[in-house]
Amino acid sequence: MTLPPLASGPQGPDALRPLLDTVLHALDTGNRARGGPLPPGGPDTVTAHVHAAVGDILPDNGDPDALHTLVHTLVAGSADPAHPHCAAHLHCPPLAVATAADLAASALNPSLDSWDQAPAASALEALVTRALAHEAGMADAVVTTGGTDANHLALLLARERHGPALRLIHGANAHHSLPRAAWLLGLPDPIAVPAPAGTLDPVALDEALSRVPGPHLVAATAGTTDAGLIDPLPDIAARCAAHNARLHIDAAYGGGLLFSDQHRHKLTGLHTAHTITLDLHKLGWQPVAAGLLAVHDPHDLDPLTHRADYLNPDDDTEAGLPDLLGRSLRTTRRPDILKIAVTLKTLGRTGLATLVDQVCAHARHLADLIEQHPHLDLYDRPTISTVLFRPTNATDDTVAALRRNLLTDGRAVLGRARPDGRLWLKTTLLNPHTRLDDLATLLKLVEGNTPA
Repeated sequence: MTLPPLASGPQGPDALRPLLDTVLHALDTGNRARGGPLPPGGPDTVTAHVHAAVGDILPDNGDPDALHTLVHTLVAGSADPAHPHCAAHLHCPPLAVATAADLAASALNPSLDSWDQAPAASALEALVTRALAHEAGMADAVVTTGGTDANHLALLLARERHGPALRLIHGANAHHSLPRAAWLLGLPDPIAVPAPAGTLDPVALDEALSRVPGPHLVAATAGTTDAGLIDPLPDIAARCAAHNARLHIDAAYGGGLLFSDQHRHKLTGLHTAHTITLDLHKLGWQPVAAGLLAVHDPHDLDPLTHRADYLNPDDDTEAGLPDLLGRSLRTTRRPDILKIAVTLKTLGRTGLATLVDQVCAHARHLADLIEQHPHLDLYDRPTISTVLFRPTNATDDTVAALRRNLLTDGRAVLGRARPDGRLWLKTTLLNPHTRLDDLATLLKLVEGNTPA
C-alpha cells in the first residue's frame, strides 16, 4: 500500500493542492445543497443524512472520495454563520485570510509547549499578545480557547494572588462561565448582584462589597451574551478601588470595539481592570479558537510557572530557550496566534474598524425597522450589534415556537433571551456583508411564521 502524503515537508504543498480543490468543491456543493442558513428538518433529519452519507466510519478498505463526501455532508448539515439570516449567537463568519492562515498552522502543526516545536510561532505569539494587551491598556496577555477559558484562568490567577477565601461578586447579567469557574476552583459561593437594567448595578455592588467579607473579585461585563450591554465600567472600577477589590472585566464580546474610533469610548474604564477577557472569534472574525486573557500586572501570570524536564529544563531556560509552559495551563497548543496576526497585519486598525462599525450600523438599522413595524416590539436600542425583539402581544410560548419553526425549516437562525423575564428573539449581527434588504427579509420571515 502506498503511504498517504503528509501536509508539511517538501511534498506537502503539492499534496495539498488537489485536496484543497476537493474541499472547495465540497464547500460549494454543500452550501447549495443546504440552501439556507441551517439544514431543514431538525435534529433527526440531519442525523439521518449524516449516517446515510458516512456509513461505516472505519471500513476495512479506505474510500478515496471520503474527503469530498464528509466535507459536503458537514457543510450541508451546518449552520452557516456567513448567511445573513444566521444571527443567533456570537458565532462569527471567519475572514478568508484568517482561515487561510489557519490552514498553514494546521499543515505545520507546531505545538506551543516547547520552543523547539514552535520557534517562529512562539516569537509571534509573544509579539501579538503583548500588542493586543497594550491595546486594552494591559501589560501582557496569554492565549486561551475562548471567553470561558479566559474567565476560568482569571479566577485562578486571582485565587493564587488573594487566597482560597476569595469571593466572586458578579452581576446577574454575567456569563455563566464565571460562577461555574468559582465552583470548579473550590471558591466560596459567589454573590450575584442585581442588574435590573441589564447591567450591573453599582449601588448594589457597593452594598455587597460592604456586607460580604473579602477578599473580593468583582467581575464586570463589556458585552453581555443576551443583549450586548456594557456595564458602567468607570463607576464599577471606582467602587472596587474604594473597597480594595480586584476587578476582572469579561470583554469577550465587546473587546472588539477597541479597534473602532467610533465605538471605543463605550469601553472607557476597561484599562482599570486587573484582568480582561478578550475573544476574537466573536467581534474579530477569527476561526475558533481565538481567546485571550490580558493582565495588568505580568507577575499575575507567575502561578502558571511549571517545569517538565523534557520541555523546559532549567539549563535550557538559563541558556536562553524561551519557556512556553508558563504561558498556558495547556501543554499541547495550536498556534492560534497566526491567524490573528495575519488578520491584524492585513486589515490594520482601519480595516478592523470598518468591520466593527458596519455590524454596529446593521444593528441600528434593524432596530429602526423593528421600531417602525406595527406588529413587532423592540427591547431596546443596541449597544453593540445585538438586537432583541418579539411579536407584539405574543406569549412566551408563541415566541419559542416561532423560533423553533424557523430553525426546523432552516430559513433563519435566531437566538433567545430573557432580559426582563419575558422571552425575546435575539439577533447577533456579526456579518459585515449582510445587506439592509436581508434584515428586512428576516423580519418578514418572523412575521410570516408568527402563529395567529
